[in-house]
Order: sequence, then structure tokens, then C-alpha cells
Amino acid sequence: MQPQDVAPRPAPSSASSADPVVDVEQAEAALVEHYPRLARLAYLVLPPGLGRGRRVLTAHALTQRALPRNRTTTPVIPAQSTGREVDPGYALVRLRVVRTALEAGLPLRRRALPRRSQLPPLLPHVRGLKLFPRSGGADELALDQRLSALSGPGRAAYVLRGLERLPDDGVRQVLRAAQVADVDAALREADGVPGQYGLLGSPEFDPCSLQARPTDLLRRRQHTRAALVAGAALVVCGAMLGLPGDGLGPDGAAAPPYAQNPAAEAALDPGRLTRAAPAAWETSARTDFSVWPARGDLTGDEELLRRALAVWARPGESVGVSATPGTATGGPAGPPQLLYAGDVDTARVVILHDGLRLVRYAEPKDGSAGAALDFARTDGAGRAAATAVVLARADGNVRYLTAPWVTKAAARDLARPDSAAEELTLTDGVTSPLASPVQQQSGACTSWNALELTDGSDTRVVTDLGELVPARLTTGRPGSAKDASGAEALGTWAPYACSLGAVRGQGVRSVNAWEFATQPLPDGTGSGAWVCTRAETWRGEGARVLAQFRTPGGVQGAVAAKAQDVPACGERDPQVLAGVLWKSEGGHWYLLAAGGRDTESIEATGGISDSAEGNLLTAKAEQGARAELKGTLDSGRTIGGLR
Repeated sequence: MQPQDVAPRPAPSSASSADPVVDVEQAEAALVEHYPRLARLAYLVLPPGLGRGRRVLTAHALTQRALPRNRTTTPVIPAQSTGREVDPGYALVRLRVVRTALEAGLPLRRRALPRRSQLPPLLPHVRGLKLFPRSGGADELALDQRLSALSGPGRAAYVLRGLERLPDDGVRQVLRAAQVADVDAALREADGVPGQYGLLGSPEFDPCSLQARPTDLLRRRQHTRAALVAGAALVVCGAMLGLPGDGLGPDGAAAPPYAQNPAAEAALDPGRLTRAAPAAWETSARTDFSVWPARGDLTGDEELLRRALAVWARPGESVGVSATPGTATGGPAGPPQLLYAGDVDTARVVILHDGLRLVRYAEPKDGSAGAALDFARTDGAGRAAATAVVLARADGNVRYLTAPWVTKAAARDLARPDSAAEELTLTDGVTSPLASPVQQQSGACTSWNALELTDGSDTRVVTDLGELVPARLTTGRPGSAKDASGAEALGTWAPYACSLGAVRGQGVRSVNAWEFATQPLPDGTGSGAWVCTRAETWRGEGARVLAQFRTPGGVQGAVAAKAQDVPACGERDPQVLAGVLWKSEGGHWYLLAAGGRDTESIEATGGISDSAEGNLLTAKAEQGARAELKGTLDSGRTIGGLR
């Protein structure tokens, strides 16, 4: 049994009905005994916007700081739904963990000092490494996405129900003790998420079982050199300050605090927004977002543009800010480019571009309070990647602003390649609404809508993955992949379209599907197809790879292996090796393994011992058997199974 699955120990029989007093030693014993469970609780309640790495360190910091300094009175302790009483020491540290995790999600106020939990943790601290939990499956990712949409109290209510097995009355008591203002609203929020409580014990949410990766090595070396140069400059400046005469003052060459910065003022001036000429894309050497003309019926509304720029630079407490992983959310360094300003459904929307990022500002048309600000990286985007931007999502639908070179748009169901595409109207580059796969209801995936765009003689297919820029879909061997257009490419994608749900919200730039092998089945019922899907991100790291196997007549492929941050099945290393246990119609079990066409031989060791020449291996196996795979390439290099 894993430590995080151990339930809190029962309370001593001497506990009275009054609020108990907990000694420091009792609290420490409970904290040490249930540390993995408390850290997981903190990780789940903390806001997902912190990023997985900072959430891990913050969860550990909050859990370690939950130990009181003196004897402390803890509120009445709710029992678990099993009727089991909870140790007062555990109840105390659990309450302190929940309270500080909720405080960490509060917005910083300009005229108030931040609380300790709102600041990055000083300890624990790891230099040179990025730590994050192991990746779960599609179900865990979907649950994490649903929890990220809740408020802090809503997440806490859901986690206390599922992880701590508290009844609603117990959840209310803990949240009230944690100073949550509207406990009933938090419970209603938690009711909106399906009760997949078993997934809360997944390694996806375990901050005590971690993976480590290096930080940016080149940047770290540059920072070290910069620190040495800065240290030397500090010594020189200190010597200059000690010299007689009118040397540098305390603030050096900086302007007085009340002085206004011309560059910052220019970035916030709607009159200085840059705008590409309507036909610039036809003659420019570049065909990316920088040559998109300004479109929309409100491009001349300076007050709207002024508000958008001001909110970008200084988002207030009522502004909902989101960003794709690895995207900076700071203000513009100079006047950005205007791509769109207009009314879209029930909102006024402004799309801006600063050369590295796309920024979408949206405010209600009825003038009510609140606004949304979304950021997405777009550095290095070429013509194929700069085809469309999400303008708005409403009522399960999505509208796009397309590139000026797009002449036709259509909606296509990837799961039904034989069905005809549904043509969409284009009005000044804005599409009519189409159903978004991101907002489809939970349950069995039977369809996946994508956007098909025609650019002269080229046709491209992109899909909404819950971000500002849709992901481009391609097919083929890495290094020679092509857009997923045409009957053959659409047929390749059809059984694997629903697997796109596993990479929602990951900053995905493109996803490629490559059928790397076809394997005859040992019972003579046909051949199975091996397909590798690789999702590349805008930030370069975090690529997700799935090896999937589909038997004849199968509607969808089954995930045989998955990995993250590996070069396999990519342009840098177009090699992949994967295996799956398969049961024949006669009830016999087999290990089926396959590699790419460059695989010379495959060997299985461990629970199954066998080998084969070529890129296919079929071996008899027992149910539940496990094996290690090793492939030898034509070049003599060996590769392991995808994991």
C-alpha cells in the first residue's frame, strides 16, 4: 500500500466533545505519518496557474509549515464518511494545509503586503532541476482541466469529499474553519465535476513521486556569466560611490519615481498601435501573424483599444488571465500590432500581437464588470501555423479569425472521414460558429470537430485544444509529414481523433499521426495497425507521444505506450518501438511488438522471452505478463520500448 493511501489514524478514546487542544508533538506525529497525503491535498487545492513545478514545491512548503509553534485548539473534527473519527493532530494540520493553500490562490493586492503563502517558497529549493509529478492518462488530464476551472474553495470541497472522504457537513466545517466566505457556493461548484474520486490517488497528483528534468542549460550558463559580470560591476560601482565629488546617486541613472517612461507610454497609446497594410501579406517575404491586417468593426474605437492595452499592462482583480504553458504574461515592450477589434457574440474582442505572443482581450458588451485576457506563444510561426486564431467560445461553439490568405473554411468531423465537410461562412475573416471538441460533454467520444482551411491549392486541418491558437494536424513519417487533408490522411486520423483530448491545454503547436507498422494477427483475423501520435508544443519542450494499436474493425485505437519529453517519433529521432498484450478470439494471449521500417530486430526479455528478425515480434504470453523490449536498428543503434 502506498503511503498516500493510508487513512488517518483513529482518535484516542479520551477525546471529548469540546474542541480538543493539540500539542506540538501530536501535530508533528500526524504530519510525519500522513505527509504524502497532506502534500497531495495541498497540490490539488493550489491554483493550477502556478505551473506543475511551482505547485510541487509550494505544496511541500505549505505542508511543512502546517506544524504549529505551540499547543493549539483545533475546531470540532468531522468524521469521515465511513464513520471513523479523525485524529485531532491530523485534523489540525489538515486544516492549516487547506487554509494556506486557499490563501496561495488569492490575488495580490496593490496596497497590502502579500501573505507568505502567496510568495514563491524559499524552501524546499532545487537548483538546476525541474520537478513535476508523473503524467497520468486522459482521464486524469480531463479531471485536472475540470478542477482548474473551479475556484479555490470549489477545488477544496471536491478534494475533501474525494481524498478525505468527508461528508458534506464535514466539508462545510473544514471550509468554514479555513475562513471560506461562501461554503455552499463551493459545494455547488464541486457538484459540477463528476465524482471521479478514485483518480485523485493517481501519480498525476502525487507531489511525492516526481520526475526530474534539467532546466535550460544554455540559459543557466548565461545567467552564471551575467551574475559574475554584475558582481564585478557592483564592486566597481561601490568604489565609484565612495569617491569624492558628484558621482552616481542612490538610483544611478534612473529617472525620479514620478517620471513617466516614454516607451511604456507608447505601448499603452492606442494611436501608436501598428497595423499591417491590407495587401502586405501578398508581397511580404514573411507570411505569419505580422502581416495580418487589422479587421473588425471596432478598429477605430480608441476607448476600447485603450482599455485593452491598459488591462494587458495592469490586469485588475476582476480580470481572468490565462496563458499557454511557457508564455510570459507581462505587458508589451512597445506598441503591439492590432489584428482584430470587434463585436463577437456577447463580447467585444481585441486581438493583439507583439511579435512573440498573441493576446486576446474580451469584455462584456453590456458593460458589466469583468474581462478576460488570454496569452499564447506564436514565435517562429510560419504560414502553416498562422492560419487561424480563436475569437470566442460560447454555448459549446467556437469562432475563428482566419488568415487573410484563407479563401474557404469548413467544419469536418475527424472521427467520420467519409462524411462531407460542412462549409462555414467567412465574414471579414471571421467564421460562422462550429461545435468545439473542447466543450463536448463528458462520456464516450464519438466525434471530434476540426477546422478545414483552404489556402489557394493547399488545404490544412486544425483543431481547437482549448487555447488561443488551434493545433495543426499532420500525417506521415517525421521529417516528411504533410497536412492532414485528403481521404488517406483523414482515414489515418479517424481512429485516433479522440486521443487529442489528452493534450488539451498543453500549448500544442501541431500533432502528427504516423502509421509506422502493420502487423498480421496470429489468429489469422487480419492485420493490426500501429500508429504513433506526437504533439509538439510552441515552447519546444513538453512534447507528448502516444503509440496506439488498432485491430481490424476497431473504431478507435488503444494506447499501448506513452511518453513525454522524448525525441522518439519526432523529426530529430523518427524511431519508435512499442508492444501490447493482445487476446485472440480463441482466448490465447500474445505479445505484439513493432518498430519502424529501420528496425532490424526486436527482443523481449523479462516476463516474456523471445526475439524476431525485422520490425515485428509476435510471442506467446500469459495474461498480465510484462516484458522489456529492445530494438536494434539497421545502423546498429539500440532503442528501448516507448515509456
